[in-house]
Amino acid sequence: MAGLLGMALAACSAPGGGSGDGKAADSVVIGVASEPDTLSPLLGYGKDGNSKIFDGLLAYDSALALKPALAKALPDVSDDGRTYTFTLREGVTFSDGEPLTAQDVVFTYRTVLDPRTNNTARSELDAVKDVRASGDDTVVFTLKYPYAPFASRTVLPVVPEHIAAEQDPNTGSFNTEPVGTGPYILTGWRKGDRLTFKANPDYWGGEPEVKNLTMAIIADDDVRATRLRSGDLDGAVLPPALAAVFKDDDELPTYAAKSYDFRTVTLPTGNPVTGDRAVRQALDAAVDREAMVDTILDGAGAPAYGPLPVADPAFAPDIKRTQDLDRARSTLDKAGWKPGKDGIRVKDGRRASFTLYAPSGDKLRQDHALAYASDAKKAGVEVKVESATWEVIEPRMDRDAVLAGGGSTGDPDFGLYTLLHSSLAGDGFNNMAHYDNPAVDRALETARRTEDRQERKSAYTEIQHELVMDPGYTFLTHIDHVYVLADRWAGLTTQLEPHEHGFGSGPWWNIEDWKAKR
Repeated sequence: MAGLLGMALAACSAPGGGSGDGKAADSVVIGVASEPDTLSPLLGYGKDGNSKIFDGLLAYDSALALKPALAKALPDVSDDGRTYTFTLREGVTFSDGEPLTAQDVVFTYRTVLDPRTNNTARSELDAVKDVRASGDDTVVFTLKYPYAPFASRTVLPVVPEHIAAEQDPNTGSFNTEPVGTGPYILTGWRKGDRLTFKANPDYWGGEPEVKNLTMAIIADDDVRATRLRSGDLDGAVLPPALAAVFKDDDELPTYAAKSYDFRTVTLPTGNPVTGDRAVRQALDAAVDREAMVDTILDGAGAPAYGPLPVADPAFAPDIKRTQDLDRARSTLDKAGWKPGKDGIRVKDGRRASFTLYAPSGDKLRQDHALAYASDAKKAGVEVKVESATWEVIEPRMDRDAVLAGGGSTGDPDFGLYTLLHSSLAGDGFNNMAHYDNPAVDRALETARRTEDRQERKSAYTEIQHELVMDPGYTFLTHIDHVYVLADRWAGLTTQLEPHEHGFGSGPWWNIEDWKAKR
């Protein structure tokens, strides 16, 4: 391990020292903006698929269609939609050589569902009443209610009971020293610097051709672009404006992936200014989404009228809206917010002013924040943009606005419930705005608990209309994810991506299937 880590350090620290010099196709160094907090699926790692260390019962293909992974086939589903039965693939072992059994699957799901486990995504498995093993190779899930997208939740990675059960899931060493069934094995993790992996020679899908993988953690967008250009990196995730520099470079082609990833401003109700619905409505009307797409995203994205992109089947077309400063000003006037001497509105002696935090090093969010502040000022609202680390931002999220991101693929329930349901207000990064709307809560529950397509669509339409009338967030843009990657491998594709990207997504989502160009 020390030898492998030493080679990775050299590859990432000296210009031209990485595989970016074109001499090796079996080693890849990728630059990403952030790292996971944990590598344990019990705490949420890899819950949407694409973990290189683990596998789920099912997985997604390039078109996000479900396919068997640890299960040998798609599940058998009972007529009432409440029982899902999976049969495991034969001959699968964890990277320590121990065989995969149905009990490992049962342990994984029961631990995630245990309230003592600090998994903030537990609500995504709310439908599960029970999970049990039937012999060594069969797993049976019983649901409390028919849950239309349940099969997609079984991309959750499976962990080995014989290791994880001996530890506290919240604090144990498994969080940083994972053992899984996936195509790669973690060989080193220097927090804030890099993670290194080697190919799993006993992977059930066949040993990958890319033998060594390094994920270099580089928070600053400009630094990632510079290191990619210098040859330190083989590939990187970049904001559209920085990726455009490489558009004519045949050796470093650009890949764009459509996504559900939105940028939004959280407007916490606990703040005396953003807690005023009229202020939130005015900000929604004041923002120029189209200009943000054109200038900040260089066209690589689309306006966000809510959490769902326009292409989603559940999107409500009648919520599309353009900048309307007259409406913004009128809304504030009627609510008693009158222009002060400096143009900033005042009500009951309080200025219409609040702080908006944008994460340090994230140029895309900072640019969104500055554009938002500029638009808000035209309506008479002062938005003071500050840059800070997440360690500084997180304790302030209940009272200060944040330039946030979110969005999940697979089903509207996956992203909207954790974003909007009042029961999850302040639960980690769930419902960061502390949004509380009883009509939205009811619609979320209705959509979650029915399999009727029209009823679900009607519920999601109601939610989108409520977010226009009672916005807890100002949705700005849906961004395309842009990547640059050295042209040395065949078989590269992208998927429709969630908010989380770069580490498990991008052209390297299926790196285990890459073949070197000869």
